[in-house]
Amino acid sequence: MLRLRPAIRAFATKKLNLNADLGEGFGPWRLTDDAALMDIVTSANVACGGHAGDAATMVRACALAADRGVSIGAHPGYDDKPGFGRRVIPLSMDEVEELVACQVGALRGAARLARARSGIRVDVTHVKPHGALNNVACVDAAVAAAICRAVQAVDASLIVLAPAGSELLKAAEAHELPAAAEVFADRGYLADGTLAPRKLEGALIVDAEAAAANAVRLARGEPVRALDTGGDVVLEADSVCVHGDKPSAVAQAKAVRDALVGAGFELVALPEVVE
Repeated sequence: MLRLRPAIRAFATKKLNLNADLGEGFGPWRLTDDAALMDIVTSANVACGGHAGDAATMVRACALAADRGVSIGAHPGYDDKPGFGRRVIPLSMDEVEELVACQVGALRGAARLARARSGIRVDVTHVKPHGALNNVACVDAAVAAAICRAVQAVDASLIVLAPAGSELLKAAEAHELPAAAEVFADRGYLADGTLAPRKLEGALIVDAEAAAANAVRLARGEPVRALDTGGDVVLEADSVCVHGDKPSAVAQAKAVRDALVGAGFELVALPEVVE
């Protein structure tokens, strides 16, 4: 126990990002409480028309984020609103590139319009794939590379926010794109470091305090229990995600933020983590 204390103090000085997937609405339908969550997180991944989101939602989310000093990321997903982007859609690598490039471009346009209307600087700083697309990119090197080629084509300065240890993180580094490793406060893991399937018991962490404790362990690089084997999983984290698409999202995000700050982490916008 005593030997762990210096390591904990070292982790406690680390800059860390706290992100949430937001702007996940369409027309009059709203899934995420963007205003409340943007008062808590330091980065917002904004749906950009694939799994959710439309022009008005994107512009509104960009304006909210800029007003609160929250860094903005594009959150492209499969073009599957009925399935909320959580179903795998077979695509060629050219189609993956097109899907990602066009959704990222759409959000950049929304950000420019938000800037023109408000006079506040509004920039898209990163890209984080959504749902099934992200899950596939974690394990499929070809899909991961296609996503990175699309990001590179749009703007090679965009940060790729990718799950820790994933093929997507490796692809971003191989394509010489700035990258940040992400862990999930409200999800369980398998032994290989990938997210446990949602249907598996323990995969979804709903309780705020449980998510907060999980976030601190992951942020410190401490082991968490693999749901499939019961063994230890250790991941490196630049950013912690709390999902915004559940009734407990705001309370959970606040608990996670308070726990990370209480553990000594400095929560910052994503560009400050990778600078």
